[in-house]
Amino acid sequence: MGKRHPNLPAWQWRAYPGNHQHPTNLVLHLIAVPLFIVAFLLIVSGVFSLSLASVAIGVIGIVAALGLQRHGHGLEAQASEPFSDRKDAVSRLLVEQFLTFPRFFLSGGWWRAWRERHRRH
Repeated sequence: MGKRHPNLPAWQWRAYPGNHQHPTNLVLHLIAVPLFIVAFLLIVSGVFSLSLASVAIGVIGIVAALGLQRHGHGLEAQASEPFSDRKDAVSRLLVEQFLTFPRFFLSGGWWRAWRERHRRH
């Protein structure tokens, strides 16, 4: 059984700035998170409208978004905690896409990390 984080959003938020500092990772997240959200919504829409094409395009979008983020995370000096199992991966990925990254961006965390990029890299 995987690790349990009783308050996943709070746990993820505490570590988020530390493993989102590399300039390439910041830019990739700026592209990949909106792509993930749109692709997810396309899948939901496709399921309700019975559109196999929408579902397929959504799946491709999610795979691309996660691939971009995985590449970006690989550039970070401080690695994210590895996933313990599939449930841990799905819950952490969904919270990051729909809550933590938007909060990081809207709170100014993304911009602070971007301004600091030359001091670290």
